[in-house]
Amino acid sequence: MPDFYQLTRPLLFRIDPERAHSMTIKAMKAGLSPPGKTLKDPILEQTIWGLRFPNPLGMAAGFDKNAEVIGPTFGLGFGFVEAGTVTPKPQHGNPKPRLFRDPVNEAVINRMGFSGHGMNAFKANLEKFLAGKTSGGSSRPPGVIGINIGMNKSQKDPAKDYGVLIRMLGPMADYLTINISSPNTPGLRDLQAKEPLTELLGAMMEERKKSCGNHPPPLLVKLAPDMEEEQRGEIAATLLNAKVDGIILTNTTLARPEGLPARFASQPGGLSGKPLKDMSTQAIKSFYRLTKGKIPIIGVGGISSGRDAYDKIKAGASLLQLYSALVFKGPTVAHSINEELLMLLKADGHGNIADAIGTGVGLNKKSSKAANGS
Repeated sequence: MPDFYQLTRPLLFRIDPERAHSMTIKAMKAGLSPPGKTLKDPILEQTIWGLRFPNPLGMAAGFDKNAEVIGPTFGLGFGFVEAGTVTPKPQHGNPKPRLFRDPVNEAVINRMGFSGHGMNAFKANLEKFLAGKTSGGSSRPPGVIGINIGMNKSQKDPAKDYGVLIRMLGPMADYLTINISSPNTPGLRDLQAKEPLTELLGAMMEERKKSCGNHPPPLLVKLAPDMEEEQRGEIAATLLNAKVDGIILTNTTLARPEGLPARFASQPGGLSGKPLKDMSTQAIKSFYRLTKGKIPIIGVGGISSGRDAYDKIKAGASLLQLYSALVFKGPTVAHSINEELLMLLKADGHGNIADAIGTGVGLNKKSSKAANGS
């Protein structure tokens, strides 16, 4: 029997996507989130970077840009939440309309351009949450909080923006993600080249050391799917040399696979959802092989079922994220994916999810387990 969300989805999809998202955030802030289910099973639990993840599925950056609804998002069954992308200064982003859906292919195109209220508003919201002043006065739920940081469009020296964000928000984060892969900020993806990436990471590691005390948050880098294997090799070597803690694969793609409606596909911006699934899984497998499993990977892109999640884990992902699937599947999606994933892990005889990581790549598992802290 279809659930309530599937019955009401045709009506919801008549609303402009960005307006619908804004309405969702307002409803969640008001405590009107639908009751969620959190699947608890030791097979899904793991410790990575010294952080305990109750399950492997997280909410990707982009959903809660201003850290307004972290608590209610955990309530939907996610094991971790990545808020942002946050920039130092508020910015409006690109002109509207800038968010588009293709329900048939369960795809989204966005060209938001890091729109948000800026660092100060983000920090104030996060402080309220960490103080336990969430909707209904409830205390912080179990789970891990990541902060995704980006540069303002007008910034000519990216290190300044990333540096101030690490300085101001790093001490509050369970982990930090440097976003250098959005296609919607001019010049941002240029930071994925070897020399600028080496320079940026060196500066950010130093800033983290200075700003975050004796327990600095893990530093992750979010990369694009649109690169050749040679560039992936250069980036993998750079990340290993810089000793970054994790990689998020992948951001949205500029590619337009066959089968998308022409009017939708012609929109500029980054494509996410089901059409990104195979491309992101291949990127995960490639980086897992190139890094020999030494850097934990968060896999994101086109996950809408437990099978999709399992494919990314076998390709080398230690953790997973989604966003587009929430749009098309509704608020029970995290629970249903975790439930199916658990079933698949048990069917293959795995006592813990860590045992399945990279099994589709064929590397020596010792290095991977050491990297994951499992």
